[in-house]
Amino acid sequence: MGVELPTTEFSDIPDELWLELEAHAHDGAEGHHAMVQLLDEEGRFRADSKLASSIRGLSVDALRDMYRDMAAVRRFDLEATALQRQGQLSLWVPVRGQEAAQIGSGRATQSQDYLFPTYREHGVALTRGVELGELLRLFRGISNGGWDPRQTGFHLYTLVLAAQVPHAVGYAMGMQRDAARAQAAGSAPGDSERGAVVAYFGDGASSEGDVHESMVFAASFKAPVVFFCQNNQWAISVPAEVQSRVPLFNRAKGYGFPGVRVDGNDVLAVYAVTQWALERARSGKGPVLIEAFTYRLGAHTTADDPSKYRLTDEEKSWVAKDPLARFEKYLRDQGIADDAFFADVAAEGDALAAKARADVLSFAPPTMDDAFSHVYAEAHPLVAEELAWHRDYEAGFADSDGAAGADHPTEGGR
Repeated sequence: MGVELPTTEFSDIPDELWLELEAHAHDGAEGHHAMVQLLDEEGRFRADSKLASSIRGLSVDALRDMYRDMAAVRRFDLEATALQRQGQLSLWVPVRGQEAAQIGSGRATQSQDYLFPTYREHGVALTRGVELGELLRLFRGISNGGWDPRQTGFHLYTLVLAAQVPHAVGYAMGMQRDAARAQAAGSAPGDSERGAVVAYFGDGASSEGDVHESMVFAASFKAPVVFFCQNNQWAISVPAEVQSRVPLFNRAKGYGFPGVRVDGNDVLAVYAVTQWALERARSGKGPVLIEAFTYRLGAHTTADDPSKYRLTDEEKSWVAKDPLARFEKYLRDQGIADDAFFADVAAEGDALAAKARADVLSFAPPTMDDAFSHVYAEAHPLVAEELAWHRDYEAGFADSDGAAGADHPTEGGR
């Protein structure tokens, strides 16, 4: 079928990207090493960057929409946290502080790409057309998802650490083989039509064996996959320096493909690096590991208390690097956005939050029939028999008025 077999040749980062890394290396800060950055912490654009051309092609509307998405997901995150505290959600996974990493990477994807998230990629979901309110079905405990991955190219959330990464590589290898079949039939898509896969995971999940195994396969078969690690510095209560004794992006060298560290609080740099990595993957050059160096400003989940394991001074130092504040400075300095724009964005965020709250309160709980219907892909006589038994069993309970139906003992329901 013309499928490319494993090779012992190692690919490398193009010279221009190495120059980029060297030019923007951050000295004196342990753990930063070489890091791609287009906006400094004051929102000043690095016009001399080798990746600047990727941004110059963006329209004013596209830049505004990037900020609009970042602000929307932050407002949504605040509302979802409140809903959990008020007992309307079983759990919530905050994303505050990681908006640039998610919006920048999500907006760099194309419709033919397919994305595998963990459980915190609310911003990426927004860029793929997922209704944010639908994310809350999972956290309300009434659904395994809430959206159709086939329509959005955005897979269902995975709560088991790193379990989605092998799936992502397998999906990418499937894309690769589909393209090989199409080429053999004389109908191969052009590079601009080829799809790639993005596998999202965190610094904590990078310690799981699933990630290692996935990278072995991806490298061996040059699978069109981008591994996108959001290093938010804490795997619940374990700091990143305990997770890995070397910068996470350097791990890619051991598998024979490029690894890049990008300032995860710089939405433009994330966009440019992800776009480069995806184009590389689509063209058949194999995988890339992107480490988005960012910070989780809030708790790991609403069941977590970060004050138990990290210092206030650390949190304050990262607040100063807030991705929304940085991008706002850039938009204002460039004359792209003014007070009226930011007021409109705030109003849109409030409307989004109100809709999400209304959606949650209107969600109908699943019925027992729903649970039985999801056991197998097709109807099964044994499942139908068990459902009939369960209906008969439930009919034995008294109704809300305390009446009837007590022919069946209730001891079995304990």
